[in-house]
Amino acid sequence: MPTNIANASAPRPDFAGLRRVHAQAVRDSVALIRRVTPGDLSRPTPCSAWVLADLLAHMTTQHHGFAAAARGEGRKPDHWAVRPLGTDPVGEYTAAAENVIAAFASVEGPDQAFALPEFSATRTFRAARAIGFHLIDYVVHSWDVARTLDLAYTPAPELLRAALPIARAVPDDDSRLAPGSAFRPGLTADADADTLERILAALGRAPHWPEALSS
Repeated sequence: MPTNIANASAPRPDFAGLRRVHAQAVRDSVALIRRVTPGDLSRPTPCSAWVLADLLAHMTTQHHGFAAAARGEGRKPDHWAVRPLGTDPVGEYTAAAENVIAAFASVEGPDQAFALPEFSATRTFRAARAIGFHLIDYVVHSWDVARTLDLAYTPAPELLRAALPIARAVPDDDSRLAPGSAFRPGLTADADADTLERILAALGRAPHWPEALSS
């Protein structure tokens, strides 16, 4: 979804390492999505008004859109169109996840241009930056799914180290209040917050959702 993450300027990790931790973030999401049952799809999520079916449809579409961008087809709107879930949403999600991992693996280098029309209709983005956008989205959305299902989510330390500077680089301005924004205004992390909690707070997620809603 559109977000001012397009203006983020996080430090640049090595490209091979970035792709490696990105693939881990996406496969972590697959492991969680495979726990989803049909009865879970109507559950509320930390993503504002979305239920799990909405979040899963969004996540699946974003994989297809970013995979198309990696293959030079990002400007085609069909790749970004959110579609209703089919009869096998978990299988469709898993296939989409492997599609984007394979597409990113085929990218020639960190400076390859990605067209991401949800971020900008006029400019392109370096591959390294685009992969960072996708990585941070799937760290946060994996947490969203885990909280929705009341499951544990414990990303690898290497993944969290790569994600934290990306999260902190996302501008925290009025655009986060716009309808459809991926992230909400940043929250203050607790003094003893771990790395994942700091990432979540930086992007407006209450780490103790849904308990935080009643506090």
